[in-house]
Amino acid sequence: MRIAVACDHGGFPLKSPIVELIEELGHEVVDLGAYDFEPLDDYPDFAEKAGKAVSSGDAERAVIICGSGVGACIAANKIVGVRASVCHDAYSAHQGVEHDDMNTLCLGARIVGSELALEVVKHFVQSTFTGEERHRRRLEKVRQIERNNLTPESVR
Repeated sequence: MRIAVACDHGGFPLKSPIVELIEELGHEVVDLGAYDFEPLDDYPDFAEKAGKAVSSGDAERAVIICGSGVGACIAANKIVGVRASVCHDAYSAHQGVEHDDMNTLCLGARIVGSELALEVVKHFVQSTFTGEERHRRRLEKVRQIERNNLTPESVR
């Protein structure tokens, strides 16, 4: 699986260990930055890069790391086809994929330590959408909400 990884300065300390883990698990990493610690960079820029990689099919999933995970999650969810969530526990990471077809994991490097972050990423990467009827039905409702709100008037 191709997995995009991106971070701002707040997430920079966790990026390398996460990239290494994803590669150790046998997946290809699409590294979208930051490549150097830059205290003035902004999470929306990296969330957009990762979200576009998922939306376009250049990556099947993404991991975005910022200070809390929240800003990256908000920004990524603005991109059509992205289903991002902040997860700071293993259960949410695998359940989000299995039930909700979550394709983007957002982490807060100032919230979780490196060991927990790696455990969360591992669960996210190793999980698959169940495809159960109830989950497909709910996912289709989410997609319909997205389609219903794709208008210039919806952008503020």
